[in-house]
Amino acid sequence: MGGRQDDVTATSGLQIPLIRSLDPPIKPSRNRFSSLCAIMASMSSVLLGYDIGVMSGAAIYIQQDFEISDVQVEILVGIINLYATIGAAAAGRTSDWIGRRYTMVLSAGFFFVGAILMGFAPNYPLLMSGRFVAGIGIGYASLIASVYTAEVSPASSRGSLSSFPEFFLNVGILLGYVSNYAFSKFPLQLGWRFMLGIGLFPSLFLAAIVIFVMPESPRWLVMQGRLCEAKQVLNKTSDSIGESLQRLADIKKVVGIPASCDDDVVQVPKQSTHGGGVWKELFLHPTPAVRHVLITAVGVHFFLEATGMNAVVLYSPRIFEKAGISSSDHKLLATVAVGVTKTVFILVATVLFDRVGRRPLILTSVGGMIISLVTLGVGLTIIERSHEEGTWLVGLCVGMVLADVAFFSMGMGPMGFVSSEIFPLRLRAQGVSVGMVVNNAVGSVVSMTFLSLYHAITIGGAFLLYAGVATVGWMFFYVVFPETRGRNLEEVEGLFGNLLWKFSSKKDDNTDVENS
Repeated sequence: MGGRQDDVTATSGLQIPLIRSLDPPIKPSRNRFSSLCAIMASMSSVLLGYDIGVMSGAAIYIQQDFEISDVQVEILVGIINLYATIGAAAAGRTSDWIGRRYTMVLSAGFFFVGAILMGFAPNYPLLMSGRFVAGIGIGYASLIASVYTAEVSPASSRGSLSSFPEFFLNVGILLGYVSNYAFSKFPLQLGWRFMLGIGLFPSLFLAAIVIFVMPESPRWLVMQGRLCEAKQVLNKTSDSIGESLQRLADIKKVVGIPASCDDDVVQVPKQSTHGGGVWKELFLHPTPAVRHVLITAVGVHFFLEATGMNAVVLYSPRIFEKAGISSSDHKLLATVAVGVTKTVFILVATVLFDRVGRRPLILTSVGGMIISLVTLGVGLTIIERSHEEGTWLVGLCVGMVLADVAFFSMGMGPMGFVSSEIFPLRLRAQGVSVGMVVNNAVGSVVSMTFLSLYHAITIGGAFLLYAGVATVGWMFFYVVFPETRGRNLEEVEGLFGNLLWKFSSKKDDNTDVENS
């Protein structure tokens, strides 16, 4: 390279200044492109968020229109998580088969059909059929957003970019809340149909940008032996050409392609291309590192839902009613405040994940949730037992709901998507699907039991129960969750399976600081 540069200097002195003048914009351009890819992939989370947000208000009007019981409302609201479990279980194998991009298109198609069925449903059974179809699409979307974003992001910004799906999920929730308020003045039989049916537009927009703008995941392309295409995507999404080459070499090593192979298209063993043997490696014969990864991922998704965030988001109007807010408009406006808070505080995680690390954020997040849930549970118990509805108590309960969603969004929430980085490439799509299955299964239980739970142990008791679960979760994360900040995806597996990971992580971090 040095000889070639000298020749250029001798033959044309004007070329070197020209090249130097073009050098500075290269790095920002690539960083912007990886961010753009992450944003486009994360938009699939808007579908899930919109359904969660809009159903919190739409359920009130559906119950009046169809004259259904609280149990039927619980099933209507919460069962979509159960249906999403089916989509999440199938999404891992599907994305290994047809690619990450077309899996997103498939998820948008399911949600499009589901939105039409829900919007035109003449009765409760047909409304449930629309929930089923939309739920399958949501299951696909929840998995593929995190997998694609982790695979396309450079190590320097992977934590921030991997939190984008949670940000857009919160944007979807906020849009759902705004839709509730906007259509609440419509006639009873028309308003909730607009709330649900308008969800078809985000799915159309998502399918269009995936088909016409987004590149395929470079790691999936290497798994298919399409090295030339993978190089092009890596060059655009890496911080430097050197990092691009290193990422390609690491992926080739994991897939089993010789480092010296530079062909545009190569033959890859079937096991690497379509996920063969993954389930055996995950469950039947896991290495200590894989076992540690699986326990960590399942734990993240379990506590993400078992701490009751779905109950807060889906039933916030009822919670505010129990806190003493009687006006329907005020309840919906307070619910919009929940959506705004969740959306704003996810930006904290986006900024800090790659600065302070995953572990400090998630421990702080869960610790704050514990305090918020305990205070909310005590406040609601005082209101319920003393029948006192003083302004300070109402303000305390509303404030603690907002604090709970704020702490959740700054660490715990986005960690569900960021956790996709801990799986090795060969296990990632189907490993993440296991986490999403747990996530949706536990989320469906929380959503479908909250009304019955607070009737059984009071609404204050329900939140104290969630606080107890969060306490167990904090101890779990403190013991098993290592720091992955700044590592390439192919290096992350090495942090697991070692009981002394905390000491080795600190040592490595100090070394990185010295080298920088």
